[in-house]
Amino acid sequence: ANVVSFGMSPAKAQTIIRETAKSTEKVILGTHAKERCSQREFVKDDVLRALRLGCIKGDPELTEFREWKCKIVARIRGSRDVGVVTVILHNGCLFVKTVEWEDWSHG
Repeated sequence: ANVVSFGMSPAKAQTIIRETAKSTEKVILGTHAKERCSQREFVKDDVLRALRLGCIKGDPELTEFREWKCKIVARIRGSRDVGVVTVILHNGCLFVKTVEWEDWSHG
């Protein structure tokens, strides 16, 4: 028999992320994310605001650990959009992999 794997919809991921981020203690910033926050002048409140109010950009991707990774984007500081790449962990927490300005050029 063929096994069909159903993906997580962007709407479902957005709901989970927004709800989970209401509890600050459930949001874990990885080392890379902390470095990028410092480099790009984000504070944790910027990250939390994006997770709580933002919209999913693109489709969630299944990781090697069968958790869902996606980018959530929100407008902060007036006219700039921040992108937060986060993983919805099995334990009910969010792991923030990185943060970036959406209008930032990679060079």
